[in-house]
Amino acid sequence: MAKGQGNLLAQNKKASHDYHIVETIEAGIVLTGTEIKSVRAARIQLKDGFAQIKHGEAWLVNVHIAPFENGNIWNQDPDRTRKLLLKKREIQRLENELKGSGMTLIPLKVYLKDGFAKVLIGLAKGKHDYDKRESLKRKEQDRDIKRVMKSINSR
Repeated sequence: MAKGQGNLLAQNKKASHDYHIVETIEAGIVLTGTEIKSVRAARIQLKDGFAQIKHGEAWLVNVHIAPFENGNIWNQDPDRTRKLLLKKREIQRLENELKGSGMTLIPLKVYLKDGFAKVLIGLAKGKHDYDKRESLKRKEQDRDIKRVMKSINSR
């Protein structure tokens, strides 16, 4: 199975539009019981989320996991910071890449793998407006080419 292609629960679709994705890393997420139930119900939103490294640990920030409906007193704050499970060597390497380079860590996908919630994190560099326009133009050209090729092949 390819990286990030398990039981997909959430995807950050704007990430490839706003960032150049340099590298992807798979990480586990530390969740409570009611949070994992909400994640399995696909009640998670990655839109404004990012990851950061503090004191040698990786953290997932601004990812919204809706409260579990039957969780009552056990529900956590939906926008709390959650720890990411990465090896120490990976964390150190990411920390070195992030220092003064204009790079950031953004969550791309959340999925289930062997019953565990995993997040695919992208090491990314922000795009300028002209890069975004260029990406849209290229995507439209590819779509036109596919349309023409399809019409040629169907003859």
